[in-house]
Amino acid sequence: MLYGFGAYGLWGMLPIYFIWLMPANSLEIVANRVVWSVIFCALVITVTRGWGKIGAAVRNPRIFVPLAIAGFLIVINWLTYVFAVTNGNAIEASLGYFINPLVSVLLGVVVLKEKLRPLQWIAVGVGFAAVAVLTVSYGKLPWIALVLAFSFGVYGFVKNRVGGRVDALTSLSVETAVLAPFAVVTMAVLAGAGQATLTGLGAGHFWLMASTGVVTAVPLLFFGASARRLPMTTIGLLQYVAPLLQFVVAIIFLGEHMGLDRWIGFGIVWLALVILTADSLGHYRHTSRLRKAATA
Repeated sequence: MLYGFGAYGLWGMLPIYFIWLMPANSLEIVANRVVWSVIFCALVITVTRGWGKIGAAVRNPRIFVPLAIAGFLIVINWLTYVFAVTNGNAIEASLGYFINPLVSVLLGVVVLKEKLRPLQWIAVGVGFAAVAVLTVSYGKLPWIALVLAFSFGVYGFVKNRVGGRVDALTSLSVETAVLAPFAVVTMAVLAGAGQATLTGLGAGHFWLMASTGVVTAVPLLFFGASARRLPMTTIGLLQYVAPLLQFVVAIIFLGEHMGLDRWIGFGIVWLALVILTADSLGHYRHTSRLRKAATA
């Protein structure tokens, strides 16, 4: 539980960290995040003597290809999230991660042809209603929230194709290594255009930027440690900690405004999540009873 709260708690506080990195723009922040993540992962892999796992993952197309695809999906997610936070849209960013569980259910229907239980259908329907209300509230489709929800949802789906064949550190290492050449070129282009801030704002800013590797890897490692020890129902409940913290940070610390119409839209989203969570808990208890009866 401590690992789980540590992971989601750190993810929930990310808006404050990205604000500290300004005036760096979202492109520079994400490029640095990729490069420093690769460096940090390489150090940890060296200490833990995990290069054999990296080699095995790279040589196996069934592992490497999904991880490469996952890398490009997660960089879309990172770019959108950092752009949202640094442009005064952290509340909408939190909405994306509230919607994400509903997107995961929807992907199960569309891609895997799964059959939904009645409460799951109700939750998805309520979720669509919430998006409609928020579209009216924002005066446009909440594209930041939808891009975040779908990019992370598809990212999770792709990672599930790999299953338990790679650990969290190996997965992050391969994903970011695939992106590293693009990130290095981006950093060089920004430096050449005089738009890079990495070395121009003092040692404090430099080390904050360099720490993006640690900030990226540590919560993921905490999550991996938590996921191996906790039931999936508990992990499913813990996932709401991050967007809830992001939501609170956006209002209290970043001073973003929530009008009545947006409160209504968010309230409908939270209703959908309550329905979805109740269904998940009920289904888990039912299947647990069946297993116990079968082994009695």
